[in-house]
Amino acid sequence: MFEGNFLVAFSLTLFAGLSTAIGSAVVLLSKRFSPRFLAASLGFSAGVMIYISLVELYGEARESLSHLYGGSRGDLYTLLAFFGGIALIAIIDNLVPSGENPHEIGELSINEGKKKEVSKEGLMRLGLMSAFAIAIHNFPEGIATFVTAMNDPNLGISIAFAVAIHNIPEGIAVAIPIYYATRSKSKAFWHSLLSGLAEPVGAIAGYFLLAFLFTDSFVGVILAGVAGIMVYISLDELLPTAEKYGEHHPAILGVIAGMAVMGVSLILI
Repeated sequence: MFEGNFLVAFSLTLFAGLSTAIGSAVVLLSKRFSPRFLAASLGFSAGVMIYISLVELYGEARESLSHLYGGSRGDLYTLLAFFGGIALIAIIDNLVPSGENPHEIGELSINEGKKKEVSKEGLMRLGLMSAFAIAIHNFPEGIATFVTAMNDPNLGISIAFAVAIHNIPEGIAVAIPIYYATRSKSKAFWHSLLSGLAEPVGAIAGYFLLAFLFTDSFVGVILAGVAGIMVYISLDELLPTAEKYGEHHPAILGVIAGMAVMGVSLILI
């Protein structure tokens, strides 16, 4: 089953990762990204991720592990895997210095009057470090997207879409300082694009390193871990970013819309 889904899973992960290029395209094509649109989009992505994680992935993992190990042990293993996923992404998050962390994105604008007075060298370093930090974050996200799509391509589409939305402001975070440092929109674009390649790289690494472990029990643990990763990303990154750069109500409406769309789509699938 898993081998047949490889191409689909990899394509979805590649799409999600390269969506950082959309963020750099914002730098190329506009002077400012709409705060309301950004807030609603990030909220929508968070709603999709939270709903999928708690309604679909967690439930599927619990059912799988309970079938293998019994109700009580299955529940315990699912819970441990869920918080294990949260711990993994939290550790990665905290290993990145706060000043270079993609969660600490600067002003989403290339308005000349709002840029800080810093050296070109400093801006270039900030852009490169942001690209590196985002690559670190994207690696486990790539594994999560890939493994989910291998297990269920329809669910993988939803997760890939949600991850793609949240990669857009990360692409902006890379493109803005590099654009200021080099005055080259092409360099800003390519550095942003490359930072997203960590997701398909994570997918390939996950496949070749973990393929021999794709037993029923391992898949259950991975799905619960993926659920934890997605919930953490939503609560620690997407919603705070939506609040910081956009407005409260569009973000919350986006969350509700994301949940509603996912709920309806899961019924129809």
